[in-house]
Amino acid sequence: MSMFKRMLASAGIGAAEVNLMLHQDTVQAGDTLSGIVRIQGGRVDQKVDDVYAFVKTRYVREHNDSKSHVEATIAKFLLASGFIVEAEKVYEFPVSFRLPEVTPVTMGRTPVWIHTGLDIKEAVDPKDQDYLQVLPHPHAAVVLDAATQLGFRLREVSCEYAPHYGQRNGLQFVQEFEFTPSGEFRGRLDELEIMFYPDEQGVEILLQIDRRARGLSGLFAEALDTDESFVRMRFDHSQLASGTGYIADQLLATIRKYA
Repeated sequence: MSMFKRMLASAGIGAAEVNLMLHQDTVQAGDTLSGIVRIQGGRVDQKVDDVYAFVKTRYVREHNDSKSHVEATIAKFLLASGFIVEAEKVYEFPVSFRLPEVTPVTMGRTPVWIHTGLDIKEAVDPKDQDYLQVLPHPHAAVVLDAATQLGFRLREVSCEYAPHYGQRNGLQFVQEFEFTPSGEFRGRLDELEIMFYPDEQGVEILLQIDRRARGLSGLFAEALDTDESFVRMRFDHSQLASGTGYIADQLLATIRKYA
């Protein structure tokens, strides 16, 4: 085995390749993903320290009146470790891992993808990316349906830099759902904005329902450190199981109180 081939493999030329073949690409936040990791050996034997998968997304950060898109890791999973990939050989093994409940919904311009890689010391790590279509967590979906039932129209969904609000999820950002009012609240509210914190027992939400609201992005730009502009609500599993109508009634009573 020539030193030249080893040098090429270290530079990523003729090195091992990795490919994650998922059984599904449309999922709900909190679902378990399953699939096959396929590793194609390169021109030389290579020692793989780890096979890993990152759940990734991007959020918007404003600074000095300019916007940038920041790549963020939502979760990391170790799929395998400590083995030799022999030259030209193909390896396949099944994997599964659970998406976090706080995985953003792929609406608007929010992407979510799985970044799979091989950790090979002193070499370029082979990488693979697989994009997902992520639907709302089932608990959040009930609240979204309830808002729609009340006549609110979803206008925009975006991930924004907001460490104060995202820290509860261990993230530097939050995903906001922005609605325009109709019917009873037309002219009384400029907009309704909702942030979701789902878990296995239910979902907590933050509502911004003050008609003077200027949007989450404006609040974040001023780096507010309190939740005074938001109304906090929580629905447990039994309440969510009561159905969209029940949740809509609870939302309606709260919005009427603060609108």
